[in-house]
Amino acid sequence: MVNTIAQTGKITLKKVHCRVVSVPLPRIIVGKVGRFTHWPLILIDVETKEGFIGRSYLEPYVEKLARPIVGVIQEIFSVFEGRSIGPFDLYEEAMKTLHLDGREGITIIALSGVDMAVWDVLAKSVELPLVSLLGGSPGPIRAYNTNGLWLTPLDGLGKEAEELIGQGGFKALKLRLGRPTAAQDKEAIRIVRDAVGHDVQIMTDFNQGFTVAEGIKRMHALDNEDLYWFEEPIAYDDFYNYAQITNEIKTPIQIGENIYGSRTFLKAVMCRAADMYMPDLMRIGGVTGWLRAASIAGAAGLPLSSHLYPRLSAQLLRVSESADWLEWSDWAEAILAEPFTVKDGIATVPSTPGNSIEWDEPAIKRYQI
Repeated sequence: MVNTIAQTGKITLKKVHCRVVSVPLPRIIVGKVGRFTHWPLILIDVETKEGFIGRSYLEPYVEKLARPIVGVIQEIFSVFEGRSIGPFDLYEEAMKTLHLDGREGITIIALSGVDMAVWDVLAKSVELPLVSLLGGSPGPIRAYNTNGLWLTPLDGLGKEAEELIGQGGFKALKLRLGRPTAAQDKEAIRIVRDAVGHDVQIMTDFNQGFTVAEGIKRMHALDNEDLYWFEEPIAYDDFYNYAQITNEIKTPIQIGENIYGSRTFLKAVMCRAADMYMPDLMRIGGVTGWLRAASIAGAAGLPLSSHLYPRLSAQLLRVSESADWLEWSDWAEAILAEPFTVKDGIATVPSTPGNSIEWDEPAIKRYQI
């Protein structure tokens, strides 16, 4: 039988099913962004007339926002229910319906979830990993561990850094900064370096905790600490002031996890807002939005890393011209059937058809809200 999906690149959308879970975090998040003991996730299953199921999930940070996002997912999907359509066409048409309500925030978050699931269906329909469908191949991508080193007491950072390295032989870690004084931030850096050695790269994140003046002062104080990057020192969308910071500070500036869509991504690049970028699949527009942003970053020669969603981001980094680092987190692992592990600091994209997301149904039942 001829596979009509393989011929046309279209699938017939039948139904979308969403569930919300809240899973306990292996390490409590304590940062400028707040304090979190649990992590909400929206699990999305897209069914097709052809019998395939595409899966994706979203990490909305705040539990009370999950239900509104689910409502928007269902509304977007209702426009395409029963139609045969490819993911690029769906994305373009959906974007046009968002003109009146805006193409940032919950609207594009919901579209991103649908987009990721539809790409999963398309890859499964031709029995290819997503990376291969996109013209790449399964294989390695270097990863850093983002699971800890929050704004917790200094005396526990060394032991925690050693534990994080041990989760996968990591050669890079993320450390959160923005303590009350520059001296305390320097001490945090020293403690981590003493624990893991100077061959381990340290990425740092201020989580938008400073005003422009505060951020510049703090980064000048830390600019000789041999850090891989300073991430989001000020509000994520202040591109013009980011351009000043990027021009003034020696350590590379990293932004991108809060950029919504490829057009806003282009604005940041045109403003020369940062040295490096790290799109988030939930905000950039899913697989389609990532591919467009990655093309911009590649053409501009800007290193591209990922934010969360490690198993899907790894596949997309494998087809991104300027791929740099995969951010590896285990925050969603509790509800996934197979672990996505790292060995010697390398994550390996498997040859499983689709995006390799499969649910652990007993765990979902335990954590569903």
